[in-house]
Amino acid sequence: MRHLTALLLASTIAGSAAAQDAAPAISPAAMRAHVEFLADDALEGRDAGTRGYDIAARYVASRFDALGLKPGTLGGWYQTVRFQTARVDSAKPAAITIGGTRFDNGGDVAMAPDGRFPDQKVDGAAVFVGYGLEAPGQGYDDYRGLDLKGKFAVMLGGVPEGLPSELAASLGAEKVKVAMAKGAIGVLTIPTEAMLKRYPWARAKASVGTPRQRVIEPDGQPNLPAPGIRASGFVTGAALDALFAGSGTTPADVLAAAAKPGARVRGRALKPAISFAASNIVTTFQSPNVIGVLPGSDPTLTREYVLLTAHLDHDGIKPDAKGDDKIMNGAMDNAAGVATMLEAARAFIDSGKPPKRSVMFVALTSEEDGLLGSDYLARHPAVPTGARVVADVNLDMPVLLYKLDDVVAFGAEHSTVGEAAARAAAKVGLTLSPDFMPEENVFVRSDHYSFVKQGVPSVMLATGVKNNGAQLFKDFLAKTYHTPADQPSLPFNWDSSARFAAVNYEIARDLADAPQAPRWYVGSPFGDQFAKDQPKAPRPVAK
Repeated sequence: MRHLTALLLASTIAGSAAAQDAAPAISPAAMRAHVEFLADDALEGRDAGTRGYDIAARYVASRFDALGLKPGTLGGWYQTVRFQTARVDSAKPAAITIGGTRFDNGGDVAMAPDGRFPDQKVDGAAVFVGYGLEAPGQGYDDYRGLDLKGKFAVMLGGVPEGLPSELAASLGAEKVKVAMAKGAIGVLTIPTEAMLKRYPWARAKASVGTPRQRVIEPDGQPNLPAPGIRASGFVTGAALDALFAGSGTTPADVLAAAAKPGARVRGRALKPAISFAASNIVTTFQSPNVIGVLPGSDPTLTREYVLLTAHLDHDGIKPDAKGDDKIMNGAMDNAAGVATMLEAARAFIDSGKPPKRSVMFVALTSEEDGLLGSDYLARHPAVPTGARVVADVNLDMPVLLYKLDDVVAFGAEHSTVGEAAARAAAKVGLTLSPDFMPEENVFVRSDHYSFVKQGVPSVMLATGVKNNGAQLFKDFLAKTYHTPADQPSLPFNWDSSARFAAVNYEIARDLADAPQAPRWYVGSPFGDQFAKDQPKAPRPVAK
């Protein structure tokens, strides 16, 4: 991670008075108790909208109550979120017709459901737009000279290799919005070789019946990242060949060009017309974010909120999971993160010294379905009128299988929250290590990113690389992540869990008591994109 030296130098600057006090001890036994309850089979994987999740939510609310926190909403501990779930009706024909040739869903095309349209029919011409990037500062203007109005944007999946991982992930996350802004009504994505290594087409075909979840807004309408896009899906094989028929190039040539580092693949109009037709089945449910607040003691700063967030949901029961165990307990992901949040809250209370800013503790719903609970909270903050959220410290899937001597702070190099993370790590006796898995694009894959998109400086810590940590973490991702094996019987290092909770407490304490609210650094692509009008801080310079 760049600028770590500068962050550590900045950590020597005097922090708040509270940051100099001895921190309350965090009990490994308390961490274990939370994880063992939340990841027990009785909660059946805590899928949002299920009885198991509701039991977990009640558990968190009862812990907040016992600690003496204040309910986070006027109605109590719960911010109830309504959801819409849509899936393509497999009992009815669903296909993309390209130049008169029909390709059935689950063959060489995989169609995404859209709950707005029980009977979905979208027709239009198609335009290949390369990677579909609009980032002039990085030399990408893939739509230049192309007319997308009323047409399908056909784009390569992901982004070119060679871009910084967090910038790449941010650009990738905004591609559909860019297509809509250019006038597109549909998006068809071409899986690249790099994508298929991580997500083989066989998995895409198997997922065609997978539901897509959306938040229902207070006005009753689903929240959509790009509402002008009325059809989306993936194309490969013969369907991809049909798209490029008569275009003057071939899919093989396009994919070969796309595989080069820093690739800039020229767009062009495509000849075949496209017809997208499907039927969608829609259901609704609701599930709460659980919110507790520790009010700030400073009469002015109390209206600024520091958040500690951890998603409470996991993947429920998976009938198609291999073996006899079908329950996705989610012990690391993310009972461990919720336990960290609960024990950080206890540390604030046990310190006997209220924070200057208000601190909000949140167990979030529906992270596994697309960061939906955090997105709702970020857009509908549970703070009084005139108050604002100034930082988020997110807690998601610490891999607590080894002795913790270092941590990775995702997002630290983008804002002054990173300086708080450096001070906190030093205080607890940990070092900061660089991102050891940039290919995972972690900074845009967990709940803190919902707050980043609202302009809030944020950070998420992961357990580090020392003591064979990098390999153990990657082994967990490869073998245990999102499987029934992620359960309390794993060989947790509970001492490390307490240390992990301690460093996150210290970050939140530092942010809550600092004289100035966190700021994005000058030149941060996230600050530039999502907080254009906010004052920026100069980036620390290593000496």
